[in-house]
Amino acid sequence: MKIFLVPNYHSDEAVQSGLTLELWLTRQGYEVSWASDARSKIATTPDIEGSDLVISLGGDGTMLRAARLVAQREIPILGLSYGHLGFLTAASPQERDILSVVSDALAGEMHVSRRATIACTVRATAEDGTEEVFESHGLNDLALARGPLSEMIEFDISVSGHHIDRLRGDGVVVSTATGSTGYALSAGGPIVSPDYAGMVCVPIAPHTIQARAFLTSPSDVVEIALSHDRPSVPACAVDGVFLSPHGVIDRVSVRRGDADVLLLDYGPESFYNSVSRVFYGVRRNDR
Repeated sequence: MKIFLVPNYHSDEAVQSGLTLELWLTRQGYEVSWASDARSKIATTPDIEGSDLVISLGGDGTMLRAARLVAQREIPILGLSYGHLGFLTAASPQERDILSVVSDALAGEMHVSRRATIACTVRATAEDGTEEVFESHGLNDLALARGPLSEMIEFDISVSGHHIDRLRGDGVVVSTATGSTGYALSAGGPIVSPDYAGMVCVPIAPHTIQARAFLTSPSDVVEIALSHDRPSVPACAVDGVFLSPHGVIDRVSVRRGDADVLLLDYGPESFYNSVSRVFYGVRRNDR
């Protein structure tokens, strides 16, 4: 059985816990590989293919990185929290012994939460008139926001061919249910149960009081078309990773991804416990 570790290399505690896990796992006969980055000093890029379990050691950003590495393979991801928030993670060292958590995961004793993803297509036009097309997948969200060279952006937003509105503002976030507690929430969107398979569309600082967040069905496609009446140079990011087209973004489409991300936790109540802890400040021993 192959285990793939994705640590936050900026956290000494996360890296040290990864080393402890590697020693413990190899003694039990598991094959262990580490994800690489600029700080890891791993000369080659480890192959995640064939892994049976991915363990993320860090915060939610590390979990998103693990999800990007897994891509469409649907390998279960266990998140151990060594970050500031840890909303997506299953446990932290302060809550549970990490070896017992990993033991539960390996024994198949943890709940598998299937999380919908998004598939994004970004079309841009270069100065010579040629079209660039970028494809990207995300667990959290796509954010189209005004860049440093534009005061605001104007765009039309449609759902499955039905025009919703033309908006002006700082941009728009299209998120999954998982991403509803991220940028979309900061922009005024709702907290959505992870079982919801549609998308959440939230305008960012719209220049009208009539704009509202709305939810789509799982089969819908959200299209955002930049207005030619008010040219702008927006920035576009999927799960916080910016896309860098050489030209100007014309149109963005977002649909549900073909594969889900499988997160391990201790049951559906884990989500609501996290909501009460992170967003309402409720601690379990406060009750």
